[in-house]
Amino acid sequence: MLDSEATQVTLLVTAVFDSLNVPYVIGGSMASIVHGLPRTTMDVDIVADMKPEKANAFVAAVQDQFYVDEPTVRKAVQQRTSFNLIHLATMFKVDIFLAKPRAFDQQQLTRRIALKVETEGNQSIWVLSAEDVVLAKLDWFRLGGKVSERQWRDIIGILKTQQNSLDLEYLQHWAQSLHVTDLLERALKEI
Repeated sequence: MLDSEATQVTLLVTAVFDSLNVPYVIGGSMASIVHGLPRTTMDVDIVADMKPEKANAFVAAVQDQFYVDEPTVRKAVQQRTSFNLIHLATMFKVDIFLAKPRAFDQQQLTRRIALKVETEGNQSIWVLSAEDVVLAKLDWFRLGGKVSERQWRDIIGILKTQQNSLDLEYLQHWAQSLHVTDLLERALKEI
């Protein structure tokens, strides 16, 4: 499923979120790999609903294994933006996006699915549903000027791989809310 370096680094971060009771979900290329076609990735994207009172404890828990800038984390948590961590041993990057109050961000957290990771303890991580990966990538594709071939390939790969199990009504509802209905229709026609 996922290469072991990416998985191991991701588990270090998700274990901290779990210990702090911070809801999170893996998105981006890792979630695309889970639901779509294999490809390489240089980072992991995590959406987390971390509150300001958890920021210091989070930094304290990761600072021995990751480069982390505490003021940046505090500011990102306050402003609901993003920050990143760099794993010191591997230089693998973890991008943390703070969940915004918009309905779609909250919906992603409620629809997340547990994925067993083949490790000694058979740990689980929370991953976006296939539909939410498609919708998030359509949103990023539009925000990026509709030029990212990698985003589009991920979208098409998930739609092709999961086409018989996708909740099309859910996709259409949220595509309308995110103003990406035209892109969803284009992608569905392409597959």
